[in-house]
Amino acid sequence: MKYGLNLLLWTAGVTKDHFPLLSEIREWGYDGVELPMFDFDIANAKAVGKELKRVGLEATAVTVCTPEENPISPEASVRKAAVERLRKAVDACAAVGATHLCGPIHSALGEFSGAGRTAEEWKRASDVLAEAADHAKKNDVTLVVEYLNRFECYFLNTAADAGRFCREIGHTHLKTMYDTFHANIEEKSITAAVMACADQLVHVHISENDRSTPGEGGVNWEESFQALRKINYDGWMVIEAFGLALPELAAATKIWRRMYPNEKHLAVNGLRFMQTQWECT
Repeated sequence: MKYGLNLLLWTAGVTKDHFPLLSEIREWGYDGVELPMFDFDIANAKAVGKELKRVGLEATAVTVCTPEENPISPEASVRKAAVERLRKAVDACAAVGATHLCGPIHSALGEFSGAGRTAEEWKRASDVLAEAADHAKKNDVTLVVEYLNRFECYFLNTAADAGRFCREIGHTHLKTMYDTFHANIEEKSITAAVMACADQLVHVHISENDRSTPGEGGVNWEESFQALRKINYDGWMVIEAFGLALPELAAATKIWRRMYPNEKHLAVNGLRFMQTQWECT
């Protein structure tokens, strides 16, 4: 098992200003970090990658798609832009040394049609991500589709749908992930959800129901870890938590009050919780 920490807790873009933080995270005992991947600056990515190697941290990354680069858009030009965005994100991942690029890359974050997904949208997203996965394979990066709760997207809302989506595309470098926050909202059974995507599951986000310190909220952690044990999961477990450090991100994630004492408390106690839960499951 590898334990990681999503850096959206502090920033939407890692630069040399965050190098001291990377050293701290390594000292706390993490195996790696999850890098926000939004600007695709290759020179910066190489510099960050060099520092990660120096301090001994591995990396995954997270990104989103915008309304102007939406894989399910009826406009061919917008879908083409989505492919280009994902290609640029993959190139940045390769430059920084990130092995996985995860996130709701199937559709634009926060965009709603007023109805459920259509067969046409499913086909559009499949075509876009299959093409992007070809580029990812050439760069030894795995695209990891993340389903979100119904308040953040409408295209993929359950583990079963995300698993089926990736299974039907059938690409070696397009898989899915499990996020305890979204599952806590959408799934009727945690165990059934994990089983439904087990053959496509390569990444896990550990996130409390209020986006605070894992283990200090209401997620059914015992069943969550037991289900992952049952499928012999042995990949990344990455804490994804949000706070008030970034006003624009706080607005996007609907965080209006402080959910934890400070970021170090969340990171240190969250890591200890993951390790203890996994070892005792």
